[in-house]
Amino acid sequence: MKEEKKGCRLKFCGLSRFCEILAVNRIRPDYVGFVFAPGRRQITADRARQLKAMLDPSIQTVGVFVNEDPETILALTPVLDLIQLHGDEDEDYIRYVKQQTGRPVIKALRLGGEGSGTEAVLKAQELPCDYLLLDTFSKGQYGGSGRSFDWSLIPALSKPWFLAGGICLENMRQGMALGPWCLDVSSGVETEGLKDEEKMRAFAEAFRQENKNIFHI
Repeated sequence: MKEEKKGCRLKFCGLSRFCEILAVNRIRPDYVGFVFAPGRRQITADRARQLKAMLDPSIQTVGVFVNEDPETILALTPVLDLIQLHGDEDEDYIRYVKQQTGRPVIKALRLGGEGSGTEAVLKAQELPCDYLLLDTFSKGQYGGSGRSFDWSLIPALSKPWFLAGGICLENMRQGMALGPWCLDVSSGVETEGLKDEEKMRAFAEAFRQENKNIFHI
């Protein structure tokens, strides 16, 4: 089910340390992301359970997977409020994961490469996912590039969507003005590859002020 909250939402993705959980408990984003796909932000199932146990229950957890065995995702269901599929998962895969977990599914699309433009995004609305996530195409990578894509490729969408890829303080307002369901931030609140509480707090404060400016909330 979709929340009734007005305005844009905020997700900090790629949390891996206990100090980061304590930080987000103070800052209160709407979502935090746990990455289970290979990469520098990847965490284990056990670490995810430990982090979830420390997390304020008002903050929703998103599990990020790339072409994962669905049974692995099912085993992590108690830790996750939403499931983000960031690979080549097709309609049948999405439907199976939704049915078996009972969790909303976010399907990521990478824009900027061949065959990944406006038409691909419009077609993706037909997928049985609950949300789309628009990220930057980077050859050989499924995400986490820290780079933005050409936002003019984003069409008017009827399905709620997350905006990812190089989101930072400098482009936050422009991104929010596009009307996403949520801004998905990772490298933009890091220092030397690790989440920085001061940067997360500064981003959240500016984000909330802009929500007031745009949506009068």
